[in-house]
Amino acid sequence: MNKTILITGGAGFIGSHVVRLFVNKYPNYEIYNLDALTYAGNLENLKDVEAKTNYHFIKADINDENLITHLFQKHQFESVIHLAAESHVDRSIKDPLAFVKTNIIGTLNLLNAFKELWEGNFEGKRFYHISTDEVYGTLGESGLFTESTPYSPNSPYSASKASSDHFVRAYGETYNIPYVISNCSNNYGQNQFPEKLIPLFINNIINNKSLPVYGDGNYTRDWLYVVDHARAIDLVFHKGKNTETYNIGGFNEWKNIDLVQLLCSQMDKKLGRTSGTSKKLITFVKDRPGHDLRYAIDANKINKELSWEPSVTFEQGLSITIDWYLNNQEWLNHVTSGAYQLYYEKQYYK
Repeated sequence: MNKTILITGGAGFIGSHVVRLFVNKYPNYEIYNLDALTYAGNLENLKDVEAKTNYHFIKADINDENLITHLFQKHQFESVIHLAAESHVDRSIKDPLAFVKTNIIGTLNLLNAFKELWEGNFEGKRFYHISTDEVYGTLGESGLFTESTPYSPNSPYSASKASSDHFVRAYGETYNIPYVISNCSNNYGQNQFPEKLIPLFINNIINNKSLPVYGDGNYTRDWLYVVDHARAIDLVFHKGKNTETYNIGGFNEWKNIDLVQLLCSQMDKKLGRTSGTSKKLITFVKDRPGHDLRYAIDANKINKELSWEPSVTFEQGLSITIDWYLNNQEWLNHVTSGAYQLYYEKQYYK
């Protein structure tokens, strides 16, 4: 298909798994990883591919309109896999404008540069925008998000992602940009920045710190193993139909409190602690504003059309994830101490 691919946000959690898959699986593709290396971007995630001849890293911010236009003209990116985003709900509540700048304006900068480069010659090109299930709002105790569920975002984060989704579709309609969109459920797995629930709680349990659970803990989420998400992105990019949306979910739902208790149980076994030790660290805290009760994705479309399905159960994926963090505590220490941010200087300015 396309040979020169720009992956934005490729040093982040999901992005690093996508970059690694594409670099290793498609040696004839030139993969350009563009990342601003803000707090969640970590080049240590990509040590195993940084020397590959088809891998190129560019430190840049998608908010820099002139630089983005220049890079498109210089490298002639035939396709974009757009993962760069501000993604943490709590941060969006404190600083909504940062999410508007990156998630909306940044996406528009990419769309404009892509349009200007290829307008009139879109054959074989593709703009793939990765989004979230949070754009759909909240569910009651039953029902699932489908690709036709109306948008109803409830946080600044989800509102910014919903807007970027709409702009991608609008550019498709107005300028005939060939695009696909996918909306995924909560990701978990290796290399996730420890502000997110699972790595945060793994780190807290290791260090015997409290496990803060919002409200009564009955908020429900569908969980998607990040390696399975990367596989799905590969399929959507290569086999998805233009102008289509694909929901990617793990086919499982967990209440937060049940997930935390499972995590505690697995951690106790792996750390050789007495059963129930980690559960004593659970602390219920004041709920956050605009907290959606339940997300659950219907992933039947991608399953039927592209033959994708999760490779692990949540229990299996969680066990693999815990093992990775326990075996990579140097990585975890670098992230929690901020030392990981020095890696770019060491690697690229020796």
